[in-house]
Amino acid sequence: MAIRQFQPDIIINRFDHRSPGSTHGHHTSSAMLSLEAFSLANDTSVYPNQLKTTETWQAQRIFFNTSWWFYGSQEKFNKADKSNLIGLDTGIYFPSSGLSNPEIAALSRSQHKSQGFGNTGTRGSEMEYIELIKGTMPSNQTNLFEGIDTSWNRVKGGAEIGMILKDVEANYDFKNPSASLPKLVQAYSLILNVENLHWKTIKTIEIKDIIAACSGLYLEVVAETNQATSGETINLNIEAINRSDSEMTLVSFTNPNGLNVSKGISLNQNESISIKETFKIPSNNETPITTPYWLTEKGTLGMYKVSDESLIGKPETPDYFNVTFYVNISETIIPYTKPVVYKTNDPVKGEVYKPFEIIPEASARIAEKVIIFETQNSKDIPVSVKAGHNNLEGTVRLSVPNGWSVLPENQNINIINKGEEQTVLFSVTPPDNQSEGSIKPIIFVNGNSYSNELIEIDYDHIPYQTILLPSGSKVVRLDIKKKGENIAYIAGAGDVVPESLQQIGYTVTTLSPDAITPENLSGFDAVVIGIRAYNTVETLKFKQTILFDFVKNGGNMVVQYNTSRGLVTDQLAPYKLELSRDRVTDEFADVTFLAPNHPVLNVPNKITETDFENWTQERGLYFPDSWSKDFTPILSMHDKGESAKKGSLLVAKYGKGYYVYTGLSFFREFPAGVSGAYRLFANILSLGK
Repeated sequence: MAIRQFQPDIIINRFDHRSPGSTHGHHTSSAMLSLEAFSLANDTSVYPNQLKTTETWQAQRIFFNTSWWFYGSQEKFNKADKSNLIGLDTGIYFPSSGLSNPEIAALSRSQHKSQGFGNTGTRGSEMEYIELIKGTMPSNQTNLFEGIDTSWNRVKGGAEIGMILKDVEANYDFKNPSASLPKLVQAYSLILNVENLHWKTIKTIEIKDIIAACSGLYLEVVAETNQATSGETINLNIEAINRSDSEMTLVSFTNPNGLNVSKGISLNQNESISIKETFKIPSNNETPITTPYWLTEKGTLGMYKVSDESLIGKPETPDYFNVTFYVNISETIIPYTKPVVYKTNDPVKGEVYKPFEIIPEASARIAEKVIIFETQNSKDIPVSVKAGHNNLEGTVRLSVPNGWSVLPENQNINIINKGEEQTVLFSVTPPDNQSEGSIKPIIFVNGNSYSNELIEIDYDHIPYQTILLPSGSKVVRLDIKKKGENIAYIAGAGDVVPESLQQIGYTVTTLSPDAITPENLSGFDAVVIGIRAYNTVETLKFKQTILFDFVKNGGNMVVQYNTSRGLVTDQLAPYKLELSRDRVTDEFADVTFLAPNHPVLNVPNKITETDFENWTQERGLYFPDSWSKDFTPILSMHDKGESAKKGSLLVAKYGKGYYVYTGLSFFREFPAGVSGAYRLFANILSLGK
């Protein structure tokens, strides 16, 4: 679908399709799939339904962007035969932007904030290599597009368009961009007659943007609120301004309901036109709730479900409410479609935009997504109801699994203001024996029921958006025993392990690295180090001696996974311990007990194969592959077709206490309420107690 929509001439894979098992599975899969799609995209018998909105396409060449990493070391890569590789200097400097390619790439990578991938740009020559996988090798290796016409001549009827735009480029007046408008509008009219739908669509959008930029044409539709419900009437402020000396007329526009509004307003130079309009949002079931299109239907394991194939590949759900302006420029009426937006002024950030979104009239939220009942005692579960409009009245019910009970049966809600929340309490009692299931709040308002949670995602580096997901929590009546009470937690890259341990009755204190002192540690039974802490917390390299002394004096130290590269210390453990990239991505992979009599598998909870059922996403990652004989490997596991990985859980006695290193994905299993993960971690903390 992506190839048919984008129609690339050249495809470059970042990963090697010939190396399954040697890197992240989804990386290799992307390369393998792209190689298959390279040929299949031009076959009409393959996914014929896609051809209703796309057309077949054949890219000319597909490359693999190799590097020293795939050869094992820079030294091996330097000695490798490069006769089938094309070398490219990617360290090019662009005077127009004042940045080089690597500097631009570093700015981009630094936006990957959830993984802590901030990167420093480099300057100077930097060689990259690509290997031809399919297609013909260009004889001129400085031109990867050799033999491919990338000019307007590739499009039937495009030669004249190309000549006009070449003239615009040659005679462009940077002090008076609007001087190019007559030629640009002429090219626009010709593009509308291009038969090739792909290029017609792309180039129409591009040249309209250029015309607007050269004329200083500004069109905007601002709603009085950023969220509304079905049936509401919304006030709009429409602004239009022509900031050039070219003659323009706003002939008409369509409001968000599709009704045409004739205006015939002259857009005089730098004179702002403001128009007040209203529109009514259609009633229930006629207007879709705003949410990412790939989440509107229930998918399968590892796969989304999208019935409308024309949406696949789009980064966002298309705007539902838009206004189309018909502007006469150089005797040609050009339509410009603008989404309805919401705009505010922030005292710090200034002008801030948010999308205009449709939300349900009521949504519900349970703060804790996993609630552990370590005993048969009842717990009060707070349910927060949010109003999508003013004066919301209704009732809330909490659905619970068979064998569980809840009181009261219903709670009334009465919320005066839109956006306000009311929290009600339900008392939930678990069964006597181990059990798990889901609880779900259901809101009843005027004969309609609502059971979704409205989640707002608001970060500076990505667009604001709301997501509507089924509301609810997993509840687990856990058969668990534990020893020890007080846990110190040293945060790493971020997880919910401290909160999860608190749910099963531990007292957890999060310590800053600077607070790691013998005195501060003396009152704890164990210290747990957060995921990737030794990759992200520089101070830890100065605290290892203190932590090891804590173990020597009878404490337990539990270190969760770290990546093998970028460690802040070479001494992760009091004994030899070397990390690798070993991982087990199959959450259903068989687990073999290497030390079945070890206390960590027996005390205080008897760990069996059933404790490794219902794991999610993976077993674990970045296991050690070399360790001192002082460590006891506890478990063995592996993905299909791979060798046994024995470093997922290593336990060593050190002095009076225990040092434990684990690459098991507890940070994924705890939020999913995997009972076996809780039981095993309790045993780890209980060692020697």
